[in-house]
Amino acid sequence: MTPRGPRGQRGSAVSFTGAVRTYGAVRAVDGVDLEIGYGETVALLGRNGAGKSTAIGLLLGLYEPDAGAVELFGAAPGQSVRAGRVGAMLQDARPVPRVTVGELVGFVASRYPAPMPLARALELAGIADLAGRRVDRLSGGQVQRVRFALALTGDPALLVLDEPTAALDVEARQAFWESMRTYARRGHTVLFSTHYLQEADAYADRIVVIDRGRIVADGTAEELRRAAGGNLVGVDRAGRDADDFAPLPGVRSVEVRGDRIRLRTDDSDATVVALAELGAIRGLEVTPASLDDAFLALTSPSLEAV
Repeated sequence: MTPRGPRGQRGSAVSFTGAVRTYGAVRAVDGVDLEIGYGETVALLGRNGAGKSTAIGLLLGLYEPDAGAVELFGAAPGQSVRAGRVGAMLQDARPVPRVTVGELVGFVASRYPAPMPLARALELAGIADLAGRRVDRLSGGQVQRVRFALALTGDPALLVLDEPTAALDVEARQAFWESMRTYARRGHTVLFSTHYLQEADAYADRIVVIDRGRIVADGTAEELRRAAGGNLVGVDRAGRDADDFAPLPGVRSVEVRGDRIRLRTDDSDATVVALAELGAIRGLEVTPASLDDAFLALTSPSLEAV
């Protein structure tokens, strides 16, 4: 089904087509193809240096692709940003000295053609009680919430959040995601990057994993877990070579952890039956693969059995 945007508009909110961005010999973004539909909440995951920040920079028009194309709402990123259709919360923003929270958010709101009411932006960001405080006298977590208010204040159709809950405590993170959900339920598109995989699991409709500048997985959290091997089977090594386990039914990878063998398997039942036939079920443990397991499997070099 073709996604529909505001007032029935067709197309994608975000479109990368063969996008490439290089720094010398490094291809930070290497031929990325990605479509994000209107109203989706998408998490972008990747290790440090995987290409997440460069991809976000291309999306916001901060960089131009060396090859391929990036579009927002069918237009160049810069055009959509200038039209007030995009709000961004970036990691490297710094507090502005000698202004209050209300003054700063109000000033930024005045730059947009159809801003969100100031009180609403402050309320959604959970900082209504900080409106009269100077920004340069806030804690790190409070400054992070001010950044969120600044991203919201233009009432953008697309909200881009780069590590939005960094510096927030557990209670503040929960409040942030509740605000984000409220905003997304109004039909807005949200793209966020995070190192907290549980946040991607809990709040994203879809997860995109980038590694070495390329998209290596794209789907729901459950689809990613299945793609990386649905279950983990652990047994005591009991003197056996790791190579003895690789040919077993369903096994996708073998990892040695001290005196334990951990098998990533697509069919744990078949794997356990085969282990029983080998007499190798001492200390048997079967657990579902977590999103952390899937992420490591998707972004780590193949482990050698040693």
